[in-house]
Order: sequence, then C-alpha cells, then structure tokens
Amino acid sequence: MPRLLHLADLHLGWIPRDLPPAVAEARRAARDARLEEAVELALERRLHAVLIVGDLFDDFDPASDLVRSVREALERLTSAGIAVVTVPGNHDELTYANSVYRREASRWPGVLVREPMPAHLASLSLAGEPFQVHGLAYVGGVTDVAEAMNRLPPRDRDGRHLFLAHGTLTNTTAEGADERSMPLPPGVLADAGYDYLALGHLHTPSERRLGGSLAVYPGCVGGKGFDDPGSDAWSIVTFTQAGPRVERVAISGQSLVDGQLDVSDLEHEGDVAEAISARLAGHAGDLVRIRLTGALPTELDTDELTASCRGEALFLRVEDHTTAVTPSLLDAWGASPTVRGEFVRRLREKLDASQDPGERRRLVRALRMGLDALGGRR
Repeated sequence: MPRLLHLADLHLGWIPRDLPPAVAEARRAARDARLEEAVELALERRLHAVLIVGDLFDDFDPASDLVRSVREALERLTSAGIAVVTVPGNHDELTYANSVYRREASRWPGVLVREPMPAHLASLSLAGEPFQVHGLAYVGGVTDVAEAMNRLPPRDRDGRHLFLAHGTLTNTTAEGADERSMPLPPGVLADAGYDYLALGHLHTPSERRLGGSLAVYPGCVGGKGFDDPGSDAWSIVTFTQAGPRVERVAISGQSLVDGQLDVSDLEHEGDVAEAISARLAGHAGDLVRIRLTGALPTELDTDELTASCRGEALFLRVEDHTTAVTPSLLDAWGASPTVRGEFVRRLREKLDASQDPGERRRLVRALRMGLDALGGRR
C-alpha cells in the first residue's frame, strides 16, 4: 500500500528570542536536525513519498549552509526513489525576488510547487498506484486569493488525488483577511472530492473529514515554544482501499515539557524544590516549564528555584502563580467583613476545633485552595 510522510511548518533556521543565547543556539540546532530525522524515518519505513507543505524554512532567505544541508537531505530521498513535493509557505514565500525557492529552483530535489493558482502539479506512481497531485503556492500580487478556490483542478485523471496548500481552513473571504494565510473554504474543498488534503500553516496537528476527503495538518513537529508546542509526532499516511489513514509516530530527542504543580500540600520552598526536581526526572536535554499553582504559607523565589532545580534539563522556567498565605495575612483577611473573610473565619474555627492530623491536613489544603480560587475577591 502507498505510504507517505506529510510534513509542514518545520521552520528550519528559527532562533527563539526568549532563551539565553547559548540555549537558543542549542535549541535551533536541535530543531534544524528534525529534517534529518524525518528523512531517516522515510528511508527506514520505505515510504513512497514525502510532502512538505509550507514553511520548511522560517525565512524566505535562509542561510546558505542551511539550504545546502536541506537540499542534500532531500536528495537522499529522491536518490532512494522516494518522491518529494515541496510547497512554499508564508514564511518561506516564493513572492520575493531573492526567495530561496527562486534561487534553488533548477536544482531543488523532486517537485517544487511554483504555480500561483491551483493546478495539476504532477502524476506520480507510488507503490504501483497512480497519484495525481494538485495544489498551489501563494505569490503576493499574483495569486488571486478571492478566486483561487473557485478554480480547483478537476478529477479527470486516473488514480488517487491529493491537494496541497499552505493555508487556513475557513469560510472567510479574502476581503479583510490576511492573504498570506490563504483562506481555504471547507465546503469548496469537500465538493472537489480529492482523496487527501495535505495542509500546512496551523501548528497544532489535526484531522478533519470534508465530505469524502481527509484534511490533515501534521503540525509543527517539535514546536516553537511552550505557548506554541506544535506536534510531538510525525504524520505517516497509508492509502488503504477504504481511504487514507494517518499514523502518528513519536519524535525523538529534545522535547518541550509544559506542566503545572499544585503546591497546596507543601509547607516550605525546599518542599517545592524537591517536587520540581521530581518532575524533571527523565527530561535531560529537554526544555521544561513548570507553573506553580495553589497556595503556600510563604512567598517563592523562582530564580533560586530555577537555579537549584534545573539539573540536566537544557532549560527550566519556573512560573509562580501561587497565592502566598502567611499567618499575618490570614489574620487580616479573617477580620474583614468580606466573602473571603467569612471563608477564612470558618475554616480556622474548624482547624482550631480539630485534633485529628489527617483532618487538619485536609482543612489546611481546603483553606489554601479556597483562597487561591477566591483570589482578589472581596
């Protein structure tokens, strides 16, 4: 059965701006190595094609050594008989005169999509089956975004039909929208009846049925940051008799780890440090963010916690979202004629009356969590 690797939004060459310089460079190098990992996966699994649907590079004019290494990696695929189709995105646009894809067009491995309006791009034979590839590459001032999706190529050739586009599934018209995000009306694509819609641009992986078509965003593998985690898996598509099926294959190496730690059961900053260190176990070389929540009877020094807990993680960010509940603050709140004051008074009365250690621990936790939930309410 024909199988292909669907890639998009690798953003090779991207350097994070919110990390220390040495960490940022290590992060860039790890992300740039993702393409080699994808190539190895395609070769090991003996896939039949690799689709790259936009934003392979983070910039339309990437460094020459990066371009050379990417071209050599893709040549490994074509030399092994694996078809490669590359669509420019909105970061690595074809629009500009010095675009990497204009400079490299004559020696780019496989099929490089340069058609500014939807067109039949290529006829491929994958595992002995015919595949018809359709799609477009946005070109500023040339692509008629308002009309593009009204000119989809018909299914008038034998075989399975693929449509490749770097854009956003939305019914929003081009007027007032960002052209470079290329609106892709779901209803129009459903009516076109393609077997597989290979999409790029959205960094969160997703699958969606549009009529008889399967529309897939593979996501930004490896992510860009804690608030843009992307995907932690590659997307391999197998074309069965029943239609395309997507398999997610976990990535290796450096990961983004984002988590919360409720500290309401803890007493001291040292306890918090131990809990953070426990969370870091098994994450050597990763980038980790831990958001502390709940309430403590003390204020926290996040800089000190970060320095003492980082261990073998490449980067650690500790964010304090806790409520510091000191005895003097409890006294002040308990004396106030507010909802929070009434809550404090009742819980402290229960604490004073209880002699059971287990019940007292539960009451302390309830007090802290309740105050954390009430926040600034008066």
